[in-house]
Amino acid sequence: MTRVLLLRHAESAWNADGRWQGHADPPLSPLGERQASVAVLPPGVRAVWTSDLARARATALVLAGPAGLSVRSDARLRERDAGEWTGLTRPEIEDAWPGYLAARRRPPGFEPDESVEARAREVLAALGALPPAEVAAVTHAGVIRTLERALGAAVPRLANLEGRWFEVSADAVTLGDRVLLVDPHRVEVTIPGQI
Repeated sequence: MTRVLLLRHAESAWNADGRWQGHADPPLSPLGERQASVAVLPPGVRAVWTSDLARARATALVLAGPAGLSVRSDARLRERDAGEWTGLTRPEIEDAWPGYLAARRRPPGFEPDESVEARAREVLAALGALPPAEVAAVTHAGVIRTLERALGAAVPRLANLEGRWFEVSADAVTLGDRVLLVDPHRVEVTIPGQI
């Protein structure tokens, strides 16, 4: 069995601005860079994978450095596509699509849960095919929360550098614990309200 820690990246510039990112590629914010620099991978992690988006890749490279681990990029770990909401704030979305957020309605081009779940499960299956180990995969809140919902978990918002362990075997994926990789006494913990 392989244990995979799916981990949300450190704060991005658009997280700090309250903008929906989706497939957009903003860098880490200065606070996000500090968050990544003080985060510590769990000691058993033997491999690091990442989304191909800059905010995740930058986080993964900083996390992997002290352990001397290489980083493998995989586009299937990308955030869900936010469609027409990409780059907008909640007030801007509410102005253009009144009531959509409260009703959990989405605009054209917004990637559905089924698509996000399918590609995330493909990555978990690929990681599960590796020799048994613990792997960290830096990804995005939309990916993690979609898998959590699919597996029946409650899905409160994720902080930057918070994630969940998933246990992956040849025929099953099960939920483990949520973990936060930053010490709130060393750096501010941020919980963005958008994807």
